[in-house]
Amino acid sequence: MKYKILIFIITYKASFRVIDLVKKLPINYLKKHDFQIYVSDDCSNDDTVNYIDKIMHKFSKKLTINVNKKNLGYGGNIKKCINFAFKNDIDYAVMLHGDNQYNPKYLENMLEKITKNKNMAAMTGTRMSKKINALKGKMPLYKFVGNIVLTKLFNILYNKSFTDCHTGYWVYNLNIIKKTFFKKADNNFCFDIDMRLMLTENNLSIGEQPIETIYGNERSSTHFVYAFRFFLKVLRFRLFKKL
Repeated sequence: MKYKILIFIITYKASFRVIDLVKKLPINYLKKHDFQIYVSDDCSNDDTVNYIDKIMHKFSKKLTINVNKKNLGYGGNIKKCINFAFKNDIDYAVMLHGDNQYNPKYLENMLEKITKNKNMAAMTGTRMSKKINALKGKMPLYKFVGNIVLTKLFNILYNKSFTDCHTGYWVYNLNIIKKTFFKKADNNFCFDIDMRLMLTENNLSIGEQPIETIYGNERSSTHFVYAFRFFLKVLRFRLFKKL
C-alpha cells in the first residue's frame, strides 16, 4: 500500500553534515510511497543554510526548505515540521537530526514495521538494545550510564520495557497521534520525553528498532540539565499527570 510519508530534518548549526545525512536517505524505498522532505533550520548563524540550499536541485518538487526567523528551540522546530505534516495530510512523519547522528538507512525497517501494525503510534530507534554498540559509536560514558539509569526509572514507574527513552529518532503515525499531543509537548529538549509520556499514558504503542550511531563533540552541561529535567518530569507526570 502506498502511504504519504514526510521525512523532516531539523537542523541547527549542522553545517556540511546535513549533506552527508541526505545522501544516506533510502530513496529507492521512499519512491514506493508518496514522500516529501521538509528541512527546517532553527535560525543557525553559520553556513548550515548554504548547505541546505545545495540539496534543492536533487529533489526538486519533493523538497521544502524552512528557515525560522528566530530560534524556536528543539521542540518548537519539531512542531513547525509537524504542522506542515498535518497540513499536507501526511500518514507517517519521520524525524531526522541534521547533525547526521541518526542513520537514515534504518528508515525502511522502521516504516515497514509501523505501517504493518496499524495500532502502533510511533517507532523509535534504540541505541541501547545492544549496549556495547553505543560505546563503540563513542557515546560518552556519562550519557551511557545516564541513559541506562533514567530509562530504567521510566520503565519502573510506567511498567514498560523500553531500552532507550532518550532517542531522537522517531517515526510518528499521524493517523493515530492527535495534533494536540504535539502542541502540549515541550518547546525545548524535553519534547521527546513529553511525547513518550503522553503516548504511554494513553496506552498508545511505541515500537523500537535497534540502530547504531556515531557521536561527535558532546556538551556535558546540556545533558546534565536535560537529565535532571527528565527525572523531574517522569516523577511529576506519574504523580500529578502534568508535563
